[in-house]
Amino acid sequence: MSDGGDPRDRLRRALGLHDAVFLVVASVVGSGIFLTPGAIADRLPDPAWIFAAWIVGGLLSLAGALANAELGAMYPRAGGDYVYLREAFHPLAGFLVGWLTFFAIFAGTVATLAVGFSEGLVSFLELPRGAVLPIAVATIVAASLLNVRGVRWGAVLNNVTGWMKVGALLAFALVAPLTGRGEVENLMPVFEGLGERITPLAFALALSPVLFSYLGWNSSIYVASEIRDPGRNVPRSLFLGLATCTVLYLLLNAVYLYAIPVPELRGVENAGEASAGVLFGEFGGRLLAGFVLASILGTLNATILVGPRIAYAMSLDGLFLRGGDHVHPRYATPAGSIGVQALVAVTLVLVLRSFPSVLDYTTFAILLATMADVAALYALRMRQPDRERPYRAWGYPVVPALYIAANAAIAGGLLIGRPWEAGLGVLALLSGLPFYLFFVARRPRREP
Repeated sequence: MSDGGDPRDRLRRALGLHDAVFLVVASVVGSGIFLTPGAIADRLPDPAWIFAAWIVGGLLSLAGALANAELGAMYPRAGGDYVYLREAFHPLAGFLVGWLTFFAIFAGTVATLAVGFSEGLVSFLELPRGAVLPIAVATIVAASLLNVRGVRWGAVLNNVTGWMKVGALLAFALVAPLTGRGEVENLMPVFEGLGERITPLAFALALSPVLFSYLGWNSSIYVASEIRDPGRNVPRSLFLGLATCTVLYLLLNAVYLYAIPVPELRGVENAGEASAGVLFGEFGGRLLAGFVLASILGTLNATILVGPRIAYAMSLDGLFLRGGDHVHPRYATPAGSIGVQALVAVTLVLVLRSFPSVLDYTTFAILLATMADVAALYALRMRQPDRERPYRAWGYPVVPALYIAANAAIAGGLLIGRPWEAGLGVLALLSGLPFYLFFVARRPRREP
């Protein structure tokens, strides 16, 4: 029998397919595609390898989306991978992944986006550097308060910013070659094939910012209890949203490389602004810098909308802080969990302070969590073979296995190349264990 949702869930089904697709688009297309290409160029030698990294990142995300589409359609509940791991293995497995997803991935992404937005705003307005942290904190607080006001407020903002992003970026990509100010020769290695050889470790490290830039492809599964007809709309939202983002990313990388050769792109903080400056002059650079800030703000809003649903789902099972399942009596939003996420994100901003450190910490946590929920697909196929599946993952069992293997290799590369940030991700996972024991001892005895 199909799962209609958790009977204790008091959130409303207010989102349609259009809302769910643009939740994915707004979540994915934010700071990454503008702020990470310089770091990727620093780790890869030529355009062919750069495009290979973005294509591999898109394919890996698609492989994860195929598995999550089946899981999300089976369990149209708030909480996403927390629910899947709980049902597939044990409440402890669900809790640890949910804990990691909430505290490292979503709260970490909120912190990353807030710092990226603040640094960009300080540079754009030529404010003193001391303003970065206060602006980042104020941005988190303001966006969190907006999402307390209602899921429709957040969805409308996502839809508007999503259409603006798609339209503006397509226009940028299509008009760029008409300026004649770039060099087609910069792209020639793409047609000549992979040139200079690189090590697997270098490619794995380059995939860290790529995968961060794709973060958000699974956003709709976390709000499945608020999506109408989730058996159909959750899978569709994943595929349509991810396809839109992948096409945009490849087009934008072509524009960046047309404007700036790889040696000059290395270490560039904002590839979008730099390439617009080359192609359209100083005014164009300033204009795109403003657009980047608006784009980051839209993604920050989408992330703040999605993340609290994990803590909310855990709270329904008595496995989170008291008040985490508090729903605003008027706006029907998980106000308690929104507040907790804001507090954690502000703490991360004050502790990590810089964009690259938060990025690698968040990416490593993403790899751990997504490998775990794809593993849950195998367990649920064996443990619940007769359960209704509105969508069945294409390529099973081969594609999910390739996904797990590829992500494990990237995680290993991060452990070697970025041990401090990866170590924080492992610590975030393990830190959940004593809290789980505390929450289990505290709650009334009942079936999970």
